[in-house]
Amino acid sequence: MHDDRALVEARLERVLRERLRPAVHPLTTPLTAEIWSTEGEPVSVNEGLTAPTRPIAAGTPWGTPWGTSWFKVTGTVPESWAGRTVEAILDLGFTPRTPGFQCEGLVHEPDGTPVKGLHPRNHSLRIGSPVAGGERIHWRIEAASNPDLEVDGLPFQPTHLGDKATAGNAPQYALGELRLAVFDETVWNLVMDLEVLGELMAQLPVEGARRWEVLRAVGRALDVVDLENVNGTAEAARDELVDVLAAPAEHSAHRISAVGHAHIDSAWLWPLRETVRKVARTTANMAMLLDDEPEFVFVMSQAQQFAWIKEHRPQVYAKVKKAVAEGRFVPAGGMWVESDTNMPGSEAMARQFVHGKRFFLDEFGIENEEAWLPDTFGFAAGLPQIIKAAGVRWLLTQKISWSTTNSFPHHTFWWEGVDGTRVFTHFPPVDTYNCEMTGAQLAHASRNFKEKGTARRSLAPVGYGDGGGGTTREMVAKAARLRNLEGAPMVRWEAPADFFVKAEAETPDPPVWVGELYLELHRATLTSQAQTKRGNRRSEHLLAEAELWATTAAVQAGFPYPYEQLDRIWKTVLLHQFHDILPGSSIAWVHREARETYARLADALEDIIVGAQRALAGDPAGGKELVFNAAPHTRRGVPAGGASAVPADGNVPPAARDSGGYVLDNGLLRVEIDEHGLVVSVYDLAAGREAIAPGQAANLLQLHPDFPNQWDAWDVDAFYRHTGSDLTSVTALGVEGTSVRVVRVFGRSRITQWLSLPKDVRRLDIDTEVDWHEREKFLKLAFPLDVQTDQYASETQFGHIHRPTHKNTSWEWAKFEACNHRFVHVSEPDWGVAVVNDATYGHDVTRAVRTGTRAGVTTTVRASLLRAPRYPDPETDQGLHRFHHALIPGALIGDAVREGYRANLPERRLTGTAAEVAPLVTVDNDAVVASAVKLADDRSGDLVVRLYEANGSRARVTVRIDGFSADQAVPTDLLERPLPGVEPPTGTNGAVTLTLRPFQLVTLRLPRAVRDGTR
Repeated sequence: MHDDRALVEARLERVLRERLRPAVHPLTTPLTAEIWSTEGEPVSVNEGLTAPTRPIAAGTPWGTPWGTSWFKVTGTVPESWAGRTVEAILDLGFTPRTPGFQCEGLVHEPDGTPVKGLHPRNHSLRIGSPVAGGERIHWRIEAASNPDLEVDGLPFQPTHLGDKATAGNAPQYALGELRLAVFDETVWNLVMDLEVLGELMAQLPVEGARRWEVLRAVGRALDVVDLENVNGTAEAARDELVDVLAAPAEHSAHRISAVGHAHIDSAWLWPLRETVRKVARTTANMAMLLDDEPEFVFVMSQAQQFAWIKEHRPQVYAKVKKAVAEGRFVPAGGMWVESDTNMPGSEAMARQFVHGKRFFLDEFGIENEEAWLPDTFGFAAGLPQIIKAAGVRWLLTQKISWSTTNSFPHHTFWWEGVDGTRVFTHFPPVDTYNCEMTGAQLAHASRNFKEKGTARRSLAPVGYGDGGGGTTREMVAKAARLRNLEGAPMVRWEAPADFFVKAEAETPDPPVWVGELYLELHRATLTSQAQTKRGNRRSEHLLAEAELWATTAAVQAGFPYPYEQLDRIWKTVLLHQFHDILPGSSIAWVHREARETYARLADALEDIIVGAQRALAGDPAGGKELVFNAAPHTRRGVPAGGASAVPADGNVPPAARDSGGYVLDNGLLRVEIDEHGLVVSVYDLAAGREAIAPGQAANLLQLHPDFPNQWDAWDVDAFYRHTGSDLTSVTALGVEGTSVRVVRVFGRSRITQWLSLPKDVRRLDIDTEVDWHEREKFLKLAFPLDVQTDQYASETQFGHIHRPTHKNTSWEWAKFEACNHRFVHVSEPDWGVAVVNDATYGHDVTRAVRTGTRAGVTTTVRASLLRAPRYPDPETDQGLHRFHHALIPGALIGDAVREGYRANLPERRLTGTAAEVAPLVTVDNDAVVASAVKLADDRSGDLVVRLYEANGSRARVTVRIDGFSADQAVPTDLLERPLPGVEPPTGTNGAVTLTLRPFQLVTLRLPRAVRDGTR
């Protein structure tokens, strides 16, 4: 028997395209359209409804980049269509591009009630089934002319369309046909039958009988269809398919829990304000689909997006709340946004869950038990503990399937974090978070599933995403046919929680993955858009300061604690940690606004901090200078969280070096800077040990070409290292104050550095200012160290992880660019070196063997400073940047932790009447860090203290708390709720004693102490 599948497939494809799909709407009549446009920001619905319009015909260009047009659409259903199903077909000028990356619209009733969103795969609107005939149509469509950022159909090409200020005003679209049409449900169902069977047939093995059964049935159905009378013969054609569609799936068939989904990037190739409208369009569609399809379940994450609908589209939000109450529109994830998880700091990562879960609890009474992060670019090893501390049980992601070197070995598994916490995790083997319910996708999920034999269940997020759109009626129709179909996985609509409960039950002993979930792709997101990253880092630490000093001042000086202001600022910072904002992979508009937003937040937080410190310091006329220390360790005699008068600090003055350059010597370190401004020696005088590798130089700026194969802002490919240059030419070298000043000019850019050595501290400070005007280049700052080690430590949330310095396997080789927070630490058993920073995340660490008289191992730490990709922002990082790094020889891991906080939480000075400010919270073990000191969010006046063990060892600690009842301290989750079954710590005499596991995170809540009968 010859295989004539190819002939049947070709025939089927043409008949569907040229005869069957057109016959779904056998009768049409045009609608009348008028338009009003604005090139400015979107107007209110009321203004759009009442704006004056002018006629517009199909084919007429409309829509300047990022503009908004309001279409008035009118018409009448023909009387002759009475008794038929009728819908409107509303084509705004859609192109073949995927939904979400071009024009979109939201249909409104004349009174402003939102009806449905429009995109290229979902632009029909049901009038009636059946109609009476004569119905009048009158709608207003808010249409966004968002530009397609692909240039001539090619991705990753530089374009200035990504910012309204540079996009020009050329019309982006030509209006398509707006018409009423009779909907032939029989033909539509025939199309669905044939699409499902045709896609199934393509996946079935050639030797199997099922393939031939399907092939023959499809052939018979096509024989029955009269191409001149499709509508009259469709029912008979469907009859030929009944048996093959009714054949049940095998008992061993893979089970797929389908969940409607529309991953909507909170910003990416569109600005934040456009996401507000994308969410409204998508949720309006999904609410309508839920009404039409009783088995359908839709999931949406990101509390921020629900909050946007509530604020901007309350009528849509009312529909969403109703569907949520029915259990079919599922708020998922429990996070404020689907954030990056590599770069957010410890507290910020925790607050993603605090604010997300609290919103869903307050609005819907829903306790989220799943973290939902399908598109995040890798997962830090500190995340499992945070997830569990938020009361979350499960994690779903898909992005690790994008790794380009190694195939991740599991789909359902335990993920174990730095402290030993495990989270039940699932990677959908369908390998997409935009599943369209095609046969190829479902067959791939079944074949790809790694846990065959021990489990047979996976999840598939179904619907158009990234730019929104969601699930379509066609996807739902396919799922219905795939519910129990021989040769295909069995598909059921289920909420994520239902899937996870079943997956846990069928996988009692899942495999375990320990450590970070590293994405072997998109590594450059750790560096792109440096000012966005600096804004995030600074905001995180200013928030820590603001909470600490406002709490201290509220307790000690009656300062009004700014609950609402801090809540707003936290949510804004969390929004900007979204996985295309903080990673630097959005259009210019997004990052321009981010810079402006971070500046406003910094001003607001500075006001809170200074106001609180002024309340503590007293009248500035008092003349007593106080130094405030917000870092979690005592610094130069100032307790953590307190303030006192201390001797003036300063740096040692540079001295001339005999062979040119300068020497810095404070009795602890001797630093030599050569005539090129390079650090050729950092000698630890106490240890009698040189930090810099023989014959090499630190503070070495290195420039590489940077032209990845794709994904410009996202990727750096390993071959970038093959070529590059050391920036050793010096334009100016001299002394400025107590610093050595180095100036280098290269290309179109200029770098100025200041190197200084503080008195009485083993730390070389390096401040770098870059006026950056390169294109497609990568700038690194290198520290070649005389340290022999096969691993290094890198700070992550609530701890640190170790990564190899060697490349023994492809897994280790793939981590050629990785994330750190405030420090990287390399060491031998008795001596180490830390490199700390105040704003950079990307770095690499390599090892090289020296031979001859200088034999040994060089471990080189390089901080990634700047890139210059041209897509999606063609002006990425152009302009002025500032960085601070410090080299700390002789550092233990605890020194790295301390110096990392020091660099990011500098001292503040204020003059007043107070001689000192006593800290509210005192920790007697430097291995234990207080990451947050704040008043409880419920405004009860209770104190909340979050602590973690930072060194990776067990720690016994006594925590003294002034003004609060230590004997009533209660361990809580991140939402400040008591943990059931957890014994309270020992608390007496104003102190709490704890024993912590390595990297263990603890949150304590304490009521105000009773004094004189009052609290």
